[in-house]
Amino acid sequence: MMKLEGLATFVAVAEAGSISEAARRLRLSKSVVSERLAELERGLGTSLLHRTTRKLSLTEDGAAFHERAARIVREVEEAAADLAERRGDLVGPLRIAAPVTFGRMHLGPALYPFLARHPAIELTLELDDRRVDAAAEGYDAVIRHGPVVDSRLMAWRLAPSRRVLVAAPDYLDRHGTPASLDALAGHRGIFYTNRGVADWRFPGATGAEIVRAGVALRVNNGDMMRDAAIAGLGIALLPLFIVGAAVKDGALRVIDAGAEAEPEFIVMAHPEGRRPSAKLRALADFLRTRFGVPPYWENGAAPPPVP
Repeated sequence: MMKLEGLATFVAVAEAGSISEAARRLRLSKSVVSERLAELERGLGTSLLHRTTRKLSLTEDGAAFHERAARIVREVEEAAADLAERRGDLVGPLRIAAPVTFGRMHLGPALYPFLARHPAIELTLELDDRRVDAAAEGYDAVIRHGPVVDSRLMAWRLAPSRRVLVAAPDYLDRHGTPASLDALAGHRGIFYTNRGVADWRFPGATGAEIVRAGVALRVNNGDMMRDAAIAGLGIALLPLFIVGAAVKDGALRVIDAGAEAEPEFIVMAHPEGRRPSAKLRALADFLRTRFGVPPYWENGAAPPPVP
């Protein structure tokens, strides 16, 4: 008889792309994962995976089987969650990805009291500034800053997020303070590589106006962008959740160039077609309340105390 644990293990391996990563996610040894896969393949009478020393991929049968196996595993997980909901409990695994800087500065301090209230939730939080593929990589949700362009995701807004142009007072004393978007082009910029060269976008009379400045630094981390701006390397366009405290204490100065960057939001996005669990909905509600409107970081404040 086919076992559910074998199906779940196969789905985890297919989504993780390796036995070792699936074992880590499932909190099992690699030998147990390998044995469950072998038992499943014996029961089905076919190979589901191509195994080499360098990579693992689905066979043709494996690809066909994966779609239905994944749906069965998800439905069983949702059924178990439904029973827990009936008892008023929030239980079980929850896997979320978030950007490094936002996760460290704001998401973590909000998660700790939530998890303290719901100790039966088993949260896995992975911080990564790359664009995580939530559906393919097995995440229940991803936290993102900015627009969600993946049509396979449904996004919930958690908080508005305003981005501002900032520079160190020393830099502005040496190079002058730009008073218009045109003047920005003559300055050195600190750019976020994950957004590309057209990141400095501002609403204009005929659509988005893109400003291109000289490059002082390109980097894929908001903390380093802020620190580079404080060091006087150039101008950065950063969200207030990163630079609010530095603006408040005078290490950075907000630049009024005659237009604000296009408005953005902190969002929680989950794969379309999966019914969000009660614990995911509860977390989203908790984060909205915790962040506030306007969010506390707008004025450089620390996270609020836990009520």
